[in-house]
Amino acid sequence: MADYQFIQYGVADGLARLAIDRPPLNVLDIPTMAELNDALDRCLADDTVKLLMLTGVGDKAFSAGVEVADHTPDKVERMIEVFHGIFRRLQRMPVPTLAAVNGAALGGGMELAIGCDMLVAAAGVKFGQPEIKLAVFPPVAAVLLPRLVAPARAMEILCGGENLKAEEALHIGLVNRVFPRERFADDAAAFAAPFLALSRAALASTRKAIREAAGKPFGAALDAAESIYLKELMATDDATEGLAAFLEKRTPVWRDR
Repeated sequence: MADYQFIQYGVADGLARLAIDRPPLNVLDIPTMAELNDALDRCLADDTVKLLMLTGVGDKAFSAGVEVADHTPDKVERMIEVFHGIFRRLQRMPVPTLAAVNGAALGGGMELAIGCDMLVAAAGVKFGQPEIKLAVFPPVAAVLLPRLVAPARAMEILCGGENLKAEEALHIGLVNRVFPRERFADDAAAFAAPFLALSRAALASTRKAIREAAGKPFGAALDAAESIYLKELMATDDATEGLAAFLEKRTPVWRDR
């Protein structure tokens, strides 16, 4: 477990777990976000990681957002630099990312959750982008949310500033699963477990293909996925092993390369 003041970070059995640890609401101030960036840099450099899970310590809040005091003119540029640095690192992550939302995800906390590839939430937790009520807007959510839900729904969430519960977030496709609060940690771990049994090389190629294809016309998207499949994935030891194991009716032994 890496030594941080405001977060927890550790890697075990292919799972990198990164938790915000600023009770009670896990508010993201500049020092906390700087630590998040440092941990993400460690994760980016660690070729044993198969899945990154982001969560919060406690069950009251995943994160209630970015510290309002860090939006003042003397701090706002540094705040945006470190906050958006988190998302630039998440975008570069070679393996899938999972937000395990164990409590309220508001403002920058919701942005952090939707910045991950997948999202599981505890029953009844609140999501919301209340920035409009302060006469500002969330830049990351303005980019990501219309890609994840219907544009009209994104407009309602961002311009209306009202909260929605996990169950509604599931209904509109923002959340993968909603788990009972009393067993959320166990259910989130069970959701993550199948990814950890797979080849890191295959996970990385698949994530790259999905992202490279996103937003392109079908022909260009298929060309991008085809190139990754033939030139990168099929050159890995694990692709050879996976196919051989299937034909030989045995369990594959991954080398994660």
